[in-house]
Amino acid sequence: MAQRDLANHVSIRHGDTWEPSVVDWLSQQGWATPPLGFRCLKRAMDIALSFVGLVIVTPFLAMIAVAIVAESPASPIFVQRRVGRYGATFGLIKFRTMVPRAEERLDECLAASAALDEEWKRSRKLRSDPRVTRVGRFLRRYSLDELPQLVNVLIGHMSLVGPRPVPQHEGPMFGPSWPLVLSVRPGLTGLWAVSGRTDVSYEARVSLEASYVRDCCMRSDLSIIGRTIPWVLEGRGSY
Repeated sequence: MAQRDLANHVSIRHGDTWEPSVVDWLSQQGWATPPLGFRCLKRAMDIALSFVGLVIVTPFLAMIAVAIVAESPASPIFVQRRVGRYGATFGLIKFRTMVPRAEERLDECLAASAALDEEWKRSRKLRSDPRVTRVGRFLRRYSLDELPQLVNVLIGHMSLVGPRPVPQHEGPMFGPSWPLVLSVRPGLTGLWAVSGRTDVSYEARVSLEASYVRDCCMRSDLSIIGRTIPWVLEGRGSY
């Protein structure tokens, strides 16, 4: 399917409700959402584990926030719009790992370095991003900047396991797999996150995320959660 056709059928808008055209397109392509029983069990697990997780890590979150502000005075929390289930966008909550106004400085960084510009076009990430602070580099290394997303999971914007949420402008990079990925809640972790993450190409990422959605079940979710722990502790695939 051409990217233009995809854009016409899968439009994105702000809000917490789904975009009807996404649901219609999924139906037309024969892609069904996971069974109701699995979705209910998955949501119950999301609520229980995210609530317990927040209770346990809250003191640690406060210490991280203090460390961020001490190095780079500004809000320690960064909220960015990401695309969720059925194309509804939501505010993804993260610890700030970059200098203030980092998004405005991105164009300057890319214009100053052809190598950085090429890397950004290829993977939408920079291995040695000059905007990242020292505290931010440590947080990213061990995915600690993602911990506030437990709030997103508890609210219902995200799930513990699913395709990692992306900004709206990256949607066309998923090609025909984009509607499929939009049929489930994005995840705090997922198959791509434990299969190489930023060490694999964007094309491989799309394939992994789509593969999870096609075969998702409670067994695969539990397996991914178990695999996430060593990945985080070893800092693999993160920068």
